[in-house]
Amino acid sequence: MELKIETEREDDGRWIAEITNMPGVMCYGDSEQAAMAAAQALALRVLADQIEHQNSVQRLITITCS
Repeated sequence: MELKIETEREDDGRWIAEITNMPGVMCYGDSEQAAMAAAQALALRVLADQIEHQNSVQRLITITCS
């Protein structure tokens, strides 16, 4: 599973980061880096919850952050 983060600056100056292949994983931040970090943390929480409740796809999960 590869997670792609897309970022965009809002009119009010905040940044939003969205992981496009994980519905609902969107986070705001004061900077692009803060928004990306929050989105990565949320994605890991979602994956951990899926694994814990055995709702994950039965395949290897590789996480890469760059």
